[in-house]
Amino acid sequence: MNHATATAPPRRLRADAARNQQRIVAAARELFADHGLEITLDDVAERAGVGVGTVYRRFANKKELIAEVFEQNMDEFAVAAEEALQHPDPWGGLVQFFEYACTHLATNRGFSEVMLELEDDLERFTAVRDRIKPTVAGVIDRAAAAGVLAPGVEASDFFALIHMVEAVGQFSRPVNPTTWKRYMAIALNGVRADSVPRRPLTVPPLSDDEVELAKTHVCTGRRR
Repeated sequence: MNHATATAPPRRLRADAARNQQRIVAAARELFADHGLEITLDDVAERAGVGVGTVYRRFANKKELIAEVFEQNMDEFAVAAEEALQHPDPWGGLVQFFEYACTHLATNRGFSEVMLELEDDLERFTAVRDRIKPTVAGVIDRAAAAGVLAPGVEASDFFALIHMVEAVGQFSRPVNPTTWKRYMAIALNGVRADSVPRRPLTVPPLSDDEVELAKTHVCTGRRR
């Protein structure tokens, strides 16, 4: 064996460098959730409590950092789907995953923006889809087989419903950050079989004044 030409294994980060990277990614996730993709690497450095140079040593540009955040988010979604598939109650598993997805999308301003930003990265998206899609389909199929899901409802319907709830969450977030929970319950009630008890609507709808105020926030954001 020629030791001079052998490929060296990838170097592990030093403990302090690894900690810095974790802090940077955690800070980026918080900022993306609160402010979307308008943030800068300087913002991330300030939130993480590190120098800007440290951020650039770990990530050459913002898109690399966005990709890392996306990877972590989707890994967590995959784990959530796998846990839902193992839930002892088929309907409970479906609700568990639906609530997880709605919570993470409706309360995270940057998540959808991250997905759009990386939509041209087909290899990354294919890998994520291939890991998550069959598991989510298994959650839906198990609920259908147990007779707790309305006939004809498919996995693709849940992706649409999740994004509908997300849209309500993003619209109402400036005036009422919990309204999306009402529409998540309405969506779940709409796909249940008739014999399954409905979820209570514990969150009231937006008032007329809140709707008008939310519209103002949307229009202001578009003019920026």
